[in-house]
Formats: sequence, structure tokens, C-alpha cells
Amino acid sequence: MIKIKNFCKKEAVLIISFILAAISAFIVKPNAGYIDYIDFRTLALLLCLMAVMAGFNALGIFRLLASRLLILASTARSLALWLTMLCFFSSMIITNDVALITFVPFSLVALKLSGQEKLLIPLVTLETVAANLGSMLTPVGNPQNLYLFSAFEMTIGDFLQTLFPYAALSLALCVASVLFIKKENISFSPAAAEKINFFHVTVYTALFVLAILTVFRVIPFEITLAASVIVILIIDRKILAKVDYSLLLTFIFLFIFIGNLKNIQSVSDFLGGIVSGNETLAGIACSQIFSNVPAAILLAGFASDIPALLVGVNLGGLGTLIASMASLISFKLVIKENVSAGRYLLVFTAVNVIFLALNIALWGVIK
Repeated sequence: MIKIKNFCKKEAVLIISFILAAISAFIVKPNAGYIDYIDFRTLALLLCLMAVMAGFNALGIFRLLASRLLILASTARSLALWLTMLCFFSSMIITNDVALITFVPFSLVALKLSGQEKLLIPLVTLETVAANLGSMLTPVGNPQNLYLFSAFEMTIGDFLQTLFPYAALSLALCVASVLFIKKENISFSPAAAEKINFFHVTVYTALFVLAILTVFRVIPFEITLAASVIVILIIDRKILAKVDYSLLLTFIFLFIFIGNLKNIQSVSDFLGGIVSGNETLAGIACSQIFSNVPAAILLAGFASDIPALLVGVNLGGLGTLIASMASLISFKLVIKENVSAGRYLLVFTAVNVIFLALNIALWGVIK
């Protein structure tokens, strides 16, 4: 019973998406057309990118990089700045989830070693916001970007033009927020160098390049998927066990649910009327309830302006704790440190609301 409860808490979005797909299947009976609902290209790219990032993480590459950079930190403020910027910029390549999984635990250790445990809540909050906002600037930074960029065949120029103003403002806000931290002198000794398997680094780098070329439609996804799975099975099959298969299943269930909704004319017309022309605000609002990845998949089927929806589901990662599932990673890691959940949620929500309000103000100016 305890295991079931834990599973339900951990995989709430997966369970909800399954229930929605199952209910819709009673209305639109399962048939051969279901297969057309599923975007296999997006699923294959997600699998390949998650496997490659799991491989890099297992090799200790990101921890080694962070350890070396923190040698430059001489004050509590500079320590916070380095760690926040690590999350912001690394999330563009390694995704917001991986950035937080990697650097939040490292930050907890760094704060203890430097005697700055009092910064735990504000720093982890800033790191979470930075990872969620930095990841918006690339198609591979988060799942919703990958899905929208891939499914609607956006150009990289249109993608960057759409999101750059918000990423620039968010970067400025992250830096400005760090200035509220006092410049107390600290000393930080890097951990002993980890032994790196450079052959594996080379292999994962090649697979990452292959995935990026596939994102930009240079290489068919079938080739990249086959190459990634076969190579990883050969060099380290345990890495495939670290892929977030629940995310892939969530995508599949949502594809089925949304495909069925589109086949129910009255519902399709109703949702299309609400979403079309209001994509940004709908994306922000929907993300607060369902989180931004499901919101992107749900609303994309009824949106007439995909760039506007792209803005909405990326800014929608701000706000509530569940607005971005990556935020739950930080929350779980912080709670293990015997930190007050209430205090963390208060600080986290306050910072998120401020960042969201300022970005919405920018959206109001741009539109």
C-alpha cells in the first residue's frame, strides 16, 4: 500500500494522463486511427536525449565542471551567481530536469562546505527558476519545446526570435536576484577529480550531435534511435534504465486523449474557440494546473498561433510548484535536508510570481 501511495505521488501526471486517455477511449472507440495520434519522432528524440544526458551525468562530467568553476567563488554572492548561471545556461543543452538533478545536490554540498547553509532555500529557488527559464531558449532545453519545434516544423530563427526577449529578461532577473545575497567571504575546496572514461565521453558526444542533427531534420529519427539504443546497449546498458519512461508514457496517453478530443466535434469546436487567439495566456493558465509539458500537448491541438503557445507554456513553467515538473525535483531534494516545506514553498512561490508577472508585462509590450 505504501509503495502504491508513493507511486501515485511520484507519477501523478502519468496517472492523470492515463485516466484521461481511458475515458476518451470510451467515447471514441480504439481503432487503427489511434496510431496516427502519436508523434513517434518526438518520442524517439526524447528517448535519445534523455539517454545521452543520463550517460553524461553518470560519467560525472557536469559535477567535474561545476567543481572547477566554483574555485572562482570567493564570496557567498559569487557562489550563488556561479551556481545559478550553471543551471541557467546548462539547461539549454542538458535540459532543465538534468540541470537540477545534477547541480542542486552539488549546491547542497557546496553550501555545507562553505558554511552557507542559510542560503539553501533562496539559492535552490533561484536555481530552479534559472533552469526552467534558461531551458526555454533551445529546442532541446525541455520537452515542450522539443515537441512544439518538432511537431510544427519551426525554424530555429523563428524559435529564437520568439523566446529570446523572455530569456534575456529572465537572465537579467536571475542576476539581479543574486545581488540580494550578502558578499560574505568563503573558501571552497573542490572535490577530488573523478576518473573520466574519455572513450564513453566521445561516444555520448557523438550520439548527442546525432540527436541535434535529427532535431533540425538533417537525419531521420529512425536512424538516430537505432544507433543510440544499440550503442548504449553495447557500452553501458544500465544507462537505458535511467531514462524517464513515465514521461514517454505520459506523452503517449496525452496524444491519445487529445486525438480523441479532436474527433469529438462539439468539444473540439469549444476548445478551439477558447484557445485560438489566446494561446499565450491559455498556456500560462493551463500550465499552473497540469504543468507545462501536458499543457503544450493539450493546447497545441487547438492553437492557431504556435509561437504564442510556445511563449505561454515556457512562461507557464513559473508560478505553482507543479507548473514545471522539474521544480518538483528541487523540492524533493530540499525536503530531504530537513528544511521547512512551508518556508520553501513560500519563497519559491513569491519568486516565481514576481518573475512571471514581469515576463507577462514584457509579453504585453511585445504583442
